[in-house]
Amino acid sequence: MADKISTRDARRDTLWFFRRPLQFIFDVAILAGSFFLAYLLRFDFQLNDYYFDNALNQVPFVIFVQFAALFLSGSYSIIWRYVSLEDIKAFLKAAAISGVILVLVRLLLSPDQFIRWQVPLSIILMDTIFAFSGLLALRVLRRFAYEVREKRGFSGSRPAARRLPAFVIGAGRVGASLAKEMVGRADSELDIRGFIDDDRSKKGGSVGGVKVLGTTNDLARLIDEFSVERVVIAIDQARGQEIRRILDICQAIPVQAQIVPSLNEIAHGHVSVSRIRDVQIEDILGRDQVELDGKNLHDFLGEKTVMVTGAGGSIGSELARQITSYEPRELLLVERTEFLLFQITREMKREFPEVKCIPLVADVGDEPRMRQIFEKYKPAVIFHAAAHKHVPLMEANSTEAVKNNILATELIGKLAGEFGVNDFVLISTDKAVNPTSIMGASKRIAELVVQALDREHETNYVAVRFGNVLGSAGSVVPIFREQIQKGGPLTVTDKEMTRYFMTIPEASQLVLQAGAIGEGGEIFILDMGNPVKIVDLAEDMIRLSGLKPYEDIQIEFTGIREGEKLYEELEITGEDLLRTKHPKIFIGKLATASGEEVAKILSEFRKSLVLADEDTIREIFIKHVPESLMTTKESSKAKTSL
Repeated sequence: MADKISTRDARRDTLWFFRRPLQFIFDVAILAGSFFLAYLLRFDFQLNDYYFDNALNQVPFVIFVQFAALFLSGSYSIIWRYVSLEDIKAFLKAAAISGVILVLVRLLLSPDQFIRWQVPLSIILMDTIFAFSGLLALRVLRRFAYEVREKRGFSGSRPAARRLPAFVIGAGRVGASLAKEMVGRADSELDIRGFIDDDRSKKGGSVGGVKVLGTTNDLARLIDEFSVERVVIAIDQARGQEIRRILDICQAIPVQAQIVPSLNEIAHGHVSVSRIRDVQIEDILGRDQVELDGKNLHDFLGEKTVMVTGAGGSIGSELARQITSYEPRELLLVERTEFLLFQITREMKREFPEVKCIPLVADVGDEPRMRQIFEKYKPAVIFHAAAHKHVPLMEANSTEAVKNNILATELIGKLAGEFGVNDFVLISTDKAVNPTSIMGASKRIAELVVQALDREHETNYVAVRFGNVLGSAGSVVPIFREQIQKGGPLTVTDKEMTRYFMTIPEASQLVLQAGAIGEGGEIFILDMGNPVKIVDLAEDMIRLSGLKPYEDIQIEFTGIREGEKLYEELEITGEDLLRTKHPKIFIGKLATASGEEVAKILSEFRKSLVLADEDTIREIFIKHVPESLMTTKESSKAKTSL
């Protein structure tokens, strides 16, 4: 792929002067003028006929070498109107290449035979400096003229629309990039009038021609003074608390606040820094950008056939997107819901056409179909994300939780061992810790299953636990958004209910990293940060919609549903966590079960499925998950009556 791109670029550069003859003529004039100027300076502007003839003979050869160096360095790939400091490297490289060639010709070729090509060393030095400085100056002048024209609102057809006066909070990398893209563009909707930055040493300075006017403490005064209508948050790797503080200041003024995509979004989400958007709850709850070991992940996934089950779900689909960065040979997307598989397949073909994605409609509990897939594609790495995750629904459908979360995991795990898969990663949940629900208990049994399989097969089996992911299907965030759109009320089960949250991309990146560092048998626990009160989440989302909690939108408390906890946990009480080489990934020292014990548990579940006896299924969970806080239906009713 890279070779094809470089060949295409070289061809485009070679034909460049046919498309823009005027620039080619200007470049030739500058190169020729620089060469004769160097000769004139060398001989104090007193060229006799001999040296003048030499200069005339040498100039075509020198210009040819310099043009060749420009093409080799990629200088003609640069668009004049967007030339930047980064592009100077290409001109310096071209200057070095041409200078070295001319010096070698001077020193190595015989003077008698090649005198017309042997340029004096002093002239080579002066000419190189003059020529490439002139070329670069011409391009800078072109950019300057373009920006002057843009500032006057000239777009070739109609005058520019009115732009909103705005401040940018953050004079760092992201803010500077935003200013570079926005300032001087007639099609920009924002007129950036200044930077706001809490680093007092930057005050009075300038970034991209825009002054740093003060700190966030000065924001109210500066907004009034400069008649600003919008504030754009562009802070490098901003923490959620910092964004919340700025939002509170903006709401008190009041002024509309928006945000620039994070560096993580720009890197993985194919968005531009100029894609300003409204602040979302993910920004307030956001954490530090995840640092990944790219080489380790390339070794783990590169040039391998990777399978993702549940590929149409929130985690499965994001895993698929993240995996594409590490150049797998094939990506198998296994999903039983046809529409979800269609959606993710279409997205992958559009966004990642270079990756071979194979959509596979399949139920992970269907042994003949899954065996057929393993035989045909022979995956090397499996991410098993397919599962039932909704707590109240699984309380009412425990047989399905057993079939999909436990027995299907056993099936895919056994096939992985049988077909020599290198690595098997189970996506688990914090609800597997001291489970109070069928869903949580079923995932705990699934963990025991993969640990038992790890002792039976060469495959490395690991599980990864984490809490709620923001925006996942069926999670609280999209539900709250829907309720806000309908005018409320927002429904919260209890004022004290808390949950751990992380974004879908962060969770997926850490799952990949955990799989890469796993050696087999580990249950990895992700650092979820601090728990968040659900009522606080609801209030924040109402405010972000421009409304007031309990005035414009009500919040109702409905009571805890069956199987739910007030507080989720990420580790079993009393257990120690072992650190890994990644600061956000830990290993839980959990009790395991022998292969015979796991086989007995699975046998009991299979018998209960034949009878479809949900009470018996619950009792099996209570019996075989000793840390479980589940109760029987009868005891649960008794507690309710008390």
